[in-house]
Amino acid sequence: MSTLNQLLAPGAVNLRGNAATWEEAIRLAGELLEQADATTSEYTEAMVASVVENGPYIVVAPGFAFAHARPSQAVHRTQISWVRLETPVEFGHKTNDPVTLVVALAATDSSTHLEAMKELASLLGNPHVRTQLDAVSTEDELREVLARGGVGTPAAAEQSATTQANSGHAYAADSVESKGKIYTVCGNGLGTSLFLKNTVDQVLDAWGWSKYLTVEATDTISAKGRAKEADFLLTSGEIAATLGDVGVPVHVVEDFTSLSEVDHALRELYDV
Repeated sequence: MSTLNQLLAPGAVNLRGNAATWEEAIRLAGELLEQADATTSEYTEAMVASVVENGPYIVVAPGFAFAHARPSQAVHRTQISWVRLETPVEFGHKTNDPVTLVVALAATDSSTHLEAMKELASLLGNPHVRTQLDAVSTEDELREVLARGGVGTPAAAEQSATTQANSGHAYAADSVESKGKIYTVCGNGLGTSLFLKNTVDQVLDAWGWSKYLTVEATDTISAKGRAKEADFLLTSGEIAATLGDVGVPVHVVEDFTSLSEVDHALRELYDV
């Protein structure tokens, strides 16, 4: 069984969700976690409050929102829920709206769900699999797609964008020595930043640069204090505005699951 299927609570799937607002969409996903006894209602409200505070940074890919909040006593165990909306909902994201798929994560710590996030990011970054996810009609069908998908190779269309990067590297005259670290940043450091970290890791693997660079997912508070330890920060537009000037470049990524967008960002930042 895939890690995603293990964390997807039995019955915590709604493939015909109805919501008029983004708050209602998050609450639909949160209520499924509550019904599975994975969380209390306080956690659902914390997921809503996180977007109120930080903006629609959880909309990490076209049509997809990853709802979550920090671990707390409101979380009984690490689980996810899955909601596909009948009518798309606007979250206020300038490029990835409207949202049709909301996955909610409740985590008891910062590490138990890491493998599942890698799987989910890889699935959503594959257009063929995303089409299947948008077409399933039952929980069993959804679980079959999740089980088949796993962590595989990037979609062919995007993989081709990463295979040329290691063919040679001419540094600009004003280049400085790398610190060997990249931070991906989100509000809580355990959800959307992991999506972005996974995509960055895939690009660096394709380049053959993984042995030279460490990619670390972190939260806004930690990023502000430790930014100068990294070459640069990758994050959403909303989190970038929260971070402000941290002494190193902060680059905005719109689609956290897009290998081609991250590939382009790294080429620009590393002058490849």
